[in-house]
Amino acid sequence: MKTIVVIYSGGMDSFTLLNDAQEKNYRSLALSFDYGQRHTKELDYAKSFCATQSIDHKVIDISNIKQLLKGSALTDKLPIPHGHYEDKRMQIMVVPNRNMIFLSLAVSYALSSSASEVWFGAHQGDRIIYPDCRPDFIEKMDQLSSRTWSIGIQAPFLSLNKTQILSKGIELGLDYSQTWTCYEGEDRACGKCGACVERLEAFAANRIVDPLEYR
Repeated sequence: MKTIVVIYSGGMDSFTLLNDAQEKNYRSLALSFDYGQRHTKELDYAKSFCATQSIDHKVIDISNIKQLLKGSALTDKLPIPHGHYEDKRMQIMVVPNRNMIFLSLAVSYALSSSASEVWFGAHQGDRIIYPDCRPDFIEKMDQLSSRTWSIGIQAPFLSLNKTQILSKGIELGLDYSQTWTCYEGEDRACGKCGACVERLEAFAANRIVDPLEYR
């Protein structure tokens, strides 16, 4: 059985990715990070789902790294901008070098767990503002990890947008009430941050109702 490490945030994309790996009968090791993000609620959703599905899941506390990750609204006390990801104001959501940090730790976990690959949920829409979700970044990281450690780094949804990812999840019969997307991390989703806007657009395009409650 193929063993992979799936970086699992608890959001829509990584939720679909993890379930896709399960559907392929891979042995999936789910790995989540508490990096001091304001929406740690996503980790509660990740823990809950993995517990109900008996998926091996680790949540690693690297929250002290906030001292080094300055200038992002996700980790600093800055207002979360509202609107679409294409808005230039969304640049403030970028957490410096986050994916390289996550991938490096995930590769270490893969090496110690006899896993052959690391998967993460970067998709077409992410590359607008996140440099570490772009094809050239992922290609170089994969080359480096494969040549050095024989661990591949894969982003299976890289050519898909959020609407297409949701469509794939619908085909798998997934329940998206088991995911959290909103950057605000409050009791109910705001419906206005970039993550919420993109999520709601995907549900509308697929002509189904988002099961999350919104303010």
